[in-house]
Order: sequence, then structure tokens, then C-alpha cells
Amino acid sequence: MARFNPGITTIFMTINTTQASIPRADTPCVAVCSTTFDEICRGCGRTVVEVATWVVMDEVEKELVWQRILSQGYPRRNG
Repeated sequence: MARFNPGITTIFMTINTTQASIPRADTPCVAVCSTTFDEICRGCGRTVVEVATWVVMDEVEKELVWQRILSQGYPRRNG
């Protein structure tokens, strides 16, 4: 992912501060990886690109992904 994004300040300001203050796991991965039929993992809800670039994303980028996947009902854990 690109390190410099002039619009990131605006995006960062839109992050829900209530959700952003909740401690997060290092990754949304739930070890139920499946992108067989589309570009979205059925376990964690991330795109193939998000999974591949997670380790180089900064905290703002990760938080934006977290908020999107949580709003969509991911990550899906059994139990």
C-alpha cells in the first residue's frame, strides 16, 4: 500500500472513535480462509488484496478495514 495519501487525514477523521478505541486482534483472520468463488474471504471478510497487504498497512488503513468488515458481520467465528 502507498505510504502517502493526501486524503488520509479526511478519512481518518471519519473513523468512528468508539470503535477505534476498542482493542483489536492483530488480524481479523479466523483461519477459515476461502476466496474460492469471489475476492472476499468468507472467514474474515477482507479482500484478497487486503489479506495480502495486511502486514504493511498502517493503523489507519487497518482500522478502516476493521470497521468495514465488522459492519458487514465479519469476522465469522464458529461457536
